Amino acid sequence: MKKIITLSVIASTLTFAGGYKIPEQSLNGMALGAAYVAHTTDADTAYYNPANMSFLEDEVSYMEGGLTLAHLPSNQYDGIQLLPAVTPATGKSETENLPIPYFHYVAPAIGKWRYGVSMVAPGGLTKRWKTPVQKLFAEEFTLKVIELNPSVSYKVNDNFSVAGGIRMVYSEGIVKSDGNAVGLAAKRDMKGNSIDFGYNLAMTYKPTPDINLAVTYRSNVDLTESGEANLYLGGVGQQYNTDVTIPLPATLSLAISKTWNNTLTLEFVYERTYWSAYKALDFQYDRPIQAALVSAFDDPKDKSWEDTNTFRLGVTYAVNDTLTLMGGYAYDKTPVPKRTLSYELADSDANIFSAGFRYQQTKSLSWGAAVLYDSKDKRTLNAGENGNGIIGTFSDGGALLMTVGASYRF
Repeated sequence: MKKIITLSVIASTLTFAGGYKIPEQSLNGMALGAAYVAHTTDADTAYYNPANMSFLEDEVSYMEGGLTLAHLPSNQYDGIQLLPAVTPATGKSETENLPIPYFHYVAPAIGKWRYGVSMVAPGGLTKRWKTPVQKLFAEEFTLKVIELNPSVSYKVNDNFSVAGGIRMVYSEGIVKSDGNAVGLAAKRDMKGNSIDFGYNLAMTYKPTPDINLAVTYRSNVDLTESGEANLYLGGVGQQYNTDVTIPLPATLSLAISKTWNNTLTLEFVYERTYWSAYKALDFQYDRPIQAALVSAFDDPKDKSWEDTNTFRLGVTYAVNDTLTLMGGYAYDKTPVPKRTLSYELADSDANIFSAGFRYQQTKSLSWGAAVLYDSKDKRTLNAGENGNGIIGTFSDGGALLMTVGASYRF
């Protein structure tokens, strides 16, 4: 089984949040732009804040499933590339359309204890370039991530609950690059997978029936990839055993919600993501690789990503007993400094807008839809600002996400 460097994919790609996270993992989560930590009310509580499982109806089982369709427009680059000679490099990445399923379940309470489980896709995407200069760095970077997250909550009293869980992360990746179109006879082709583990913690305190205070923490998960890499020089390839370790960073969320007359709920979330754990990308091989490829594929690549803050605001309004409307806004900082930005992830700060609804079909069944738009800022790199030789402007990109989901209580 080939296990190669899914990590370089992960470290180089992202979709709907700064870096490579996808925090929107349910109907409510999508509609609220992930401003959904303190006030969680359905099966997706198991993922967003398992401490709140204690405050769901004791004798009821909760289940939710759905599908998100992610449309990733092209990234436009206008500028030049130092190779080291000055080379025109204007081009567009390929447009991508990706399905992302999710599932959540919460079991009935057993005394003060309760358990739940979520299966989600918390990160990943496909980034492909067909333009010559960009192919040298990122002909294709594909990442698929599935996380199984069982959790348990304990109800300390009617106002306070704590919870914890295990993160089991399975990832698959493809890494391709090809410099032949710009006269550099270097090429790589990598495929692989990995299983790695982490944990999550949560607590909720209700000082009054209409106010929730919550803290959640998702641990860093080191993806310890090992496998095989096919490296080509002048059309002649060699295969190597290789390994690399790169973090999926820890995230801390602090949230507060306030509800008026069981009708209107506002929630604010402050999210801190510890991207500074990603310092460099350093591949290790079982033997020396071709000397002409050392600079491109063997020397450590500086990343020096930075910890980031994300601010999220969500509003939920119960129009009547059957229809609930939701909306959200978030401001998301990129962790990628100008100095280490590359074509694999031309990331920038983003404004995120979301909206959705839930319809209560019967006492047990509800369904709904949501949409989210991630608008990325333009990012310009002037001469001397980028260590990868990029001088120009990245624009467009971002993401448009559409989710449909259904919940059932029994």
